[in-house]
Amino acid sequence: QVLLVESGGGLVQPGGSLRLSCAASGFTLDDYAIGWFRQAPGKEREGVSCISSTDSSTFYEDFVQGRFTISRDNAKNTVDLQMNSLKPDDTAVYYCAASLSPVFPPYEYDYWGQGTQVTVSS
Repeated sequence: QVLLVESGGGLVQPGGSLRLSCAASGFTLDDYAIGWFRQAPGKEREGVSCISSTDSSTFYEDFVQGRFTISRDNAKNTVDLQMNSLKPDDTAVYYCAASLSPVFPPYEYDYWGQGTQVTVSS
């Protein structure tokens, strides 16, 4: 099977941290650019961050820059998103996606996970 599964979501207080993990089944994540997206209730899906398939190049949207870090763990075949200094506006379902796009940031994604809920509230 070709699957992506997100984990690590949960409830955290403002200013707290969570580490999300995107695990692959059926393919090697190192061959793909990986993106993290999120969608809050009543809002459109938005990109959060992505990491290149060929090197350590990363991209962050302005609203998470300096707070979130995307990284690869090839031994575990995962891509993680470390989220620090979380805000209530970060509350959303977070999705990871894999792309074979030859350019970075990717213009399309081939596989998507089912998402993990992140709730930031006091």
